[in-house]
Amino acid sequence: MSVVYYIPTDTCELLVATMSDRGKAKAVHRSEKVSLSAGRTGTEVCNTRTMLEITPSGQACGATVRNVDLRRLDDELVAAIRHAWLDHKVLAFPDQDLSDDDLEAFTLRFGPFGDDPFFASIDGHPNIAAICRRADETSTLFAENWHADWSFQEFPPDGTCLYGKVIPPSGGDTLYADQQAALAAMPHELRVRIEGRSAIHSAGNSYAPDGLYGDGDEGRSMQIRPSESAYETRLHPVIRPHRETGADTLYSTIGYIIGIDGMDADEERDLLVELYHWQTREEFQYRHRWEEGMLTMWDNRCVLHRATGGYDGHDRILHRTTIGYNHDV
Repeated sequence: MSVVYYIPTDTCELLVATMSDRGKAKAVHRSEKVSLSAGRTGTEVCNTRTMLEITPSGQACGATVRNVDLRRLDDELVAAIRHAWLDHKVLAFPDQDLSDDDLEAFTLRFGPFGDDPFFASIDGHPNIAAICRRADETSTLFAENWHADWSFQEFPPDGTCLYGKVIPPSGGDTLYADQQAALAAMPHELRVRIEGRSAIHSAGNSYAPDGLYGDGDEGRSMQIRPSESAYETRLHPVIRPHRETGADTLYSTIGYIIGIDGMDADEERDLLVELYHWQTREEFQYRHRWEEGMLTMWDNRCVLHRATGGYDGHDRILHRTTIGYNHDV
């Protein structure tokens, strides 16, 4: 596994060292590239005043970023983090001490706030939602199905931030699935069936009054607000380019996707199920383990995610912000 250091330099150098042999770090100038674990390529970042230590997960995506205080970011550090975010898709920042104001300020460094239509916000912070579960809660686990956040919106969010406030001693991992990798490895026969197709997205199955988190959902500590507006639908291409990197990616999956435009019900159901099984294969996944004081941000444009349980008898509280669609990108 590689550790990547972004450091201040007049020549935009990128240093790369292995975990066991940091003393032999290699300087790479702007005209060169270096191969990282899992086939990734180094990205140069100029003039950062603090060295960022970035450790790839060794799985399909994801990396841990250390040696940074997210309360004290300048433009150069934000640019370095953004490069790493686009490269690894999911970034985890352990050992942070963030207030809700700090969490909001960090989010705004990467785009506008997104619209969270079915979550109540915490007091005094209209752009923060508490993702929580009591130790004795018996309601269904929230967000345990694979999804891309708010894909049913006209302009779905670029990303999501979650900050661990109260984390159980075990369980509660979040799984991510790299949809660029899933598309790149997809069998030709399956790709032909989805090329040029648009999917129909809706929140109705989840947030309509008769949905999973609708009026009949009782005993949940998380404040969810079902609405008739959840029945609205939007079309998005099944394959689309990432707006910043240009890389083709699969977008969203069955759940928020309720159909394929122009396809009959039986055909679209079979295709969506087959696509789901491909998108979520283990080789495309990253399992993220939480810590208190850890902030995690992911690129909603090219990863799916889902919650896992296994922490009955323990409270769990995370604060969430949404990085909205950035029209300036």
